[in-house]
Amino acid sequence: MTTIGSVPLEEFSYGMDLCGADPASLNDALREVTAEVMSDPLRVGTLMGTFVLAEQTVAMNAMRRMQGDNPPPVAAANGDKRFSDPAWTSNPFLMSMVEEYLVRRQYALQIVEQSRAPEATKRKARFAMTMMMDSLAPSNLPWLNPMVVKEAVDTGGASLVKGTQEFLDDVQHNGGYPKQVDTSSFKLGENMAATKGEVVFRNELIELIAYYPQTEKVYERPLLMSPPWINKYYIMDLAPGRSFVEWAVKHGHQTFMISYRNPDESMRDYTMDTYLEKGPLAALDAVQRLTGAPSVNVAALCLGGTMAVLMLAYLAAKGQADRVNSLTITNTIVDFTEPGDLGVFTDEASIAKLEKKMNERGFLESSEMAGTFNWMRANDLIWSYVVSNWYMGKKPPAFDILAWNGDSTRMPAAMHSQYLRSCYLHNLLVVPNAFVLGGVPIDLGKIHTPMYVLGAEADHIAPWRTTYMTSQYVSGPVRYTRTNSGHVAGICNPPGNKKACYWTADATERGESPDAWLERSSKHQGSWWEDWATWIDAHGGAKRDPYVLPEGGEPAPGRYVRNESAVEA
Repeated sequence: MTTIGSVPLEEFSYGMDLCGADPASLNDALREVTAEVMSDPLRVGTLMGTFVLAEQTVAMNAMRRMQGDNPPPVAAANGDKRFSDPAWTSNPFLMSMVEEYLVRRQYALQIVEQSRAPEATKRKARFAMTMMMDSLAPSNLPWLNPMVVKEAVDTGGASLVKGTQEFLDDVQHNGGYPKQVDTSSFKLGENMAATKGEVVFRNELIELIAYYPQTEKVYERPLLMSPPWINKYYIMDLAPGRSFVEWAVKHGHQTFMISYRNPDESMRDYTMDTYLEKGPLAALDAVQRLTGAPSVNVAALCLGGTMAVLMLAYLAAKGQADRVNSLTITNTIVDFTEPGDLGVFTDEASIAKLEKKMNERGFLESSEMAGTFNWMRANDLIWSYVVSNWYMGKKPPAFDILAWNGDSTRMPAAMHSQYLRSCYLHNLLVVPNAFVLGGVPIDLGKIHTPMYVLGAEADHIAPWRTTYMTSQYVSGPVRYTRTNSGHVAGICNPPGNKKACYWTADATERGESPDAWLERSSKHQGSWWEDWATWIDAHGGAKRDPYVLPEGGEPAPGRYVRNESAVEA
């Protein structure tokens, strides 16, 4: 799996889609930080003095290596994948090139650290400076990179021919960026989004998929799944054997899934109110109408979980709380005090610029964010693929999560602006009655519904301590569980992974901190799916024959996931 430092590639990409990063704000931050440092002669002199001494040491080390000596480097490439080939350390010339580069990179980043600019500005400047220095790495030069040279020699130059073909194909079909994943082997309805079912309801925002039961008896309470609308729903139905939907169906839950339409200009005025009304509420109405069930269990992911929590508060205020029997939310934030890495991109200036861009066409196009995001993590998302695909002629990996991640959706301008301002900028959801949805003031304290809340230890989009805080605002019993996965991989976590583990404890207590919960928790080997199965089974009610649903619906995964236009269901 490709990672950016310790963070999975798909997690960073998902995060950029979620917040909408602005490249201009990065450049502005870098200029501000640099100007602030340069205005102080003492700091400039100190930095330049230490840099010159380091450069002199690099030059002396180069001369000593040429004479057969082995001096310790001023800066070492410990664990840096770009310089993993042994030639980078065994060849005196190449080792000196790496040492020189690392010293320059180190002191460039120190300019940012020495600045007295606001921390939010410095965080953006770090991204920009890192992007600049990544582009200057000697590993990006094909005639210096020993892996490229060796591959060309071993293949008699065939790797260079194949790499040129990959380059020309990417220029023509991928906007000039090297491909990060080979999607050719993935087919919706066949090996992705493949759990059998049919569309039983459709409006202008969602399709509702009913999955065919795979057990003789089912629990009397249906299970409605609420995915995020930033990407397609099938992260919850990724692939046979790796599908959360399939797991639920095989455990006797008659399961329904919301599939969101990819917004266009006609939906520019859709707000979070619209998404509640035409999304989870419409789906809940349809499930109860089709099955006759008085209450439904809901399972949600990320942004879909945020909306599901808001729906519970909305229903509680309307005296309809008993329509939802239990709620499962995975990697979901409702308290945005500590929103993780995305917080750096959601200040007033960044959101204002993003709003201007969205208002030009009525939506945020996820592909517009891709280039910005890739350059922000150019070492892993551009240069590593330039070397592998274009210089060495290799195909990118075929990885289902990355294939799903590239199938992102647009965001309506009004909704996304409201979401960023209400959540990331002002953190209104946790302030009783400060956020109004569907004409109803939202108070999370009115939620008494039992909840299963999952956080992921390695999540950089929804840090686990932040996801834990949901338990401190609702009034019902909460079982908090932490998995060792990241944000996206957390939902694709079937039993069988020997490295998988999770932590559980008795119900959370009001006033208990995340670290206090962790201290009393117990660690278990295996997938959290197994723990959740026990919990959700206890909320499923009695067993009964499967509900009889209308026949003749379009087969899953439906039209909206394929970006096809709506027709009457």
